[in-house]
Amino acid sequence: MSLPFVSRRSLLVATGAAIATASAAPAVAAPARPSPSAPQTPAAALDRLLAGNRKFAAGRAKHPRQTPQTVRDLAAAQDPFAIVLGCADSRVSPEVVFDQGLGDLFDNRVAGNIVDDLLLGSIEYAVEHFAPPVLIVLGHERCGAVTAAIETIESGGTAPGHIGAIVEALRPIMEPVLRSTGDRIENGVVANIRAQAAALVSRSEIVREQVEAGAMVVVGGRYDLDTGRVTRIC
Repeated sequence: MSLPFVSRRSLLVATGAAIATASAAPAVAAPARPSPSAPQTPAAALDRLLAGNRKFAAGRAKHPRQTPQTVRDLAAAQDPFAIVLGCADSRVSPEVVFDQGLGDLFDNRVAGNIVDDLLLGSIEYAVEHFAPPVLIVLGHERCGAVTAAIETIESGGTAPGHIGAIVEALRPIMEPVLRSTGDRIENGVVANIRAQAAALVSRSEIVREQVEAGAMVVVGGRYDLDTGRVTRIC
């Protein structure tokens, strides 16, 4: 028989009620964090991500928590300190560019780092279960999804296959960009990072509650393909 879904928030409420009615029951210890030094605040979590990126970009990456022992330690449970909504681009792997290890990041990757219902459900699952203090939208320079959306809109054409779904998801963000000055692709990348970060808060009550409580911060970052550096956008 399968067990029902129980969030961390629901578990805490249920545990409190159980203690009130059966104080003699033995306590069940919560699982320890896979990384004992995992940051507990939004500022500390963001600092750790950006510090890891600086090491990666400078060629001083440590590749932490990637040993067979780490695999065994994490086999029973995970407790990531950050959620990443990133692009599926093969050059922008979050654990690599932030120099983090197994169990540190809850990754969600799709072309164009687009927030849809399925991705939002995945992110809400992580927020409910692990309460990580930071959620970062990671876009990148010369994003192919942004480029495809802009070129399709400009040409008035149609993208092949299901790529059209990506174009249509990005269309409301890209159309205003085409009326602005400057590099249209770069402007589109930045606009998309900001729009997806805003969508995470506006569309999800679960995310919004954590942000308003000061327990989590939602930020946007741009990865530079030429330098390996992540710059905070919002």
